Amino acid sequence: MTWMPAPRLTNLLIALVAALAMAAALYLQHVDGLEPCPLCIFQRIAVMATGLVALAAALHGPGATGRRIYGGLTALAATVGLIVAGRHVWLQHLPPDQVPSCGPGLDYWLEALPLKDVVQQVFRGSGECAKVDWTLLGLSLPEWTLMMFAGLLLAAGWQMLRRD
Repeated sequence: MTWMPAPRLTNLLIALVAALAMAAALYLQHVDGLEPCPLCIFQRIAVMATGLVALAAALHGPGATGRRIYGGLTALAATVGLIVAGRHVWLQHLPPDQVPSCGPGLDYWLEALPLKDVVQQVFRGSGECAKVDWTLLGLSLPEWTLMMFAGLLLAAGWQMLRRD
């Protein structure tokens, strides 16, 4: 397909989208004062992992096999982000009486619990994760992030399957 960018440029675009997403998240946190909840932090980690793998692929410029490996790793990171963002969106759409109560913050969990338990606690969610603090065009930040991860996953999948 001649309308698709070259593999190296595609990886660079994936990395750029991830960098812009992180810049937006940091702007919302440090300029607008929107503090990230535990699920937001896990989404940020997935965004950074997706972007870093794609950037490494863009810099390396591997052949077909390497492109598939990088594409798979990028897809894996984007899938993790998609799952976390999906869970976040689900929590935000729960009826108010079913929203989990707010508990101690992520900092406390990281100090007091093993990492496996921290991940379980984060995925259970809390009241702070269910709160919608920001919207754009009627969609919450996790909903936008979910769509972004879906797009990144499609691009990574294309990188794995492309023939050129």
